[in-house]
Amino acid sequence: MQKYIQFADALSAWFGKAFAWLIILMTIGMSYEVMVRYLFNRPTPWALDISFIMYGTLFMMGGAYTLSRGGHVRGDFLYRLWSPRTQARVDLVLYFLFFFPGILALIFAGWKYAARSWSYGEVSVNSPAGIPIYQFKTVIVAAGILLFLQGIAQVMRCIICIRTGTWPPLAHDIEETETILMHQETHDQPHGPA
Repeated sequence: MQKYIQFADALSAWFGKAFAWLIILMTIGMSYEVMVRYLFNRPTPWALDISFIMYGTLFMMGGAYTLSRGGHVRGDFLYRLWSPRTQARVDLVLYFLFFFPGILALIFAGWKYAARSWSYGEVSVNSPAGIPIYQFKTVIVAAGILLFLQGIAQVMRCIICIRTGTWPPLAHDIEETETILMHQETHDQPHGPA
C-alpha cells in the first residue's frame, strides 16, 4: 500500500506542479491585455477565453495534488475532535459514498462532453476570436482520472490508519502562509526570563 500511496502522491505532485506554471502564463497574458487595452486602446479578442481556459485547467489539474497534501476544505469542527481511527473510518465511508461516485460521474460525463466537443472542433462563443475549447473539455477527464487514482491512495491511508491508529504522513512540499507565520511567531517569542 505504501508504494501505491507514494506513486499516487508523486503523480499528483508532478501534474499539480507542472500545471501551476499556468499562473505565470495567465499573468503575462492578462498583463499584455491590460497594456494593449488601456495604453493603446486595442483590446484583444482572445484574453477572456484564454484566462478562463488557463484558470480552469489549473484548478482542475491541481485537484489531485491538493487532495494528496490534505489541502481541500473540510468541515473539521467535529472531525478534529475524533480519534484518528474514527476519522479514518468516517473518511473511508465517505470516499465510497460520495467521492468515488462523484469522480466517476465527472470522468464519464467529461468523456461524453470531450468526445462531442472534439467531433465538431468546438470553439468558444464568448469572443469573436473563436478560441478552440475541445482540448479544455479533455482536461475534465484527465483531472477525474488523477483524482480517482489519488482517491485510491487516500482509501489506503484510511486503511493504514484504522490498522495502526495513526495517519500515514502526508508529503509537505507546500505550507499555508498562516502556518509559516505562526511558526515564526513561536520561534521569535522569548522563552523564559532573561
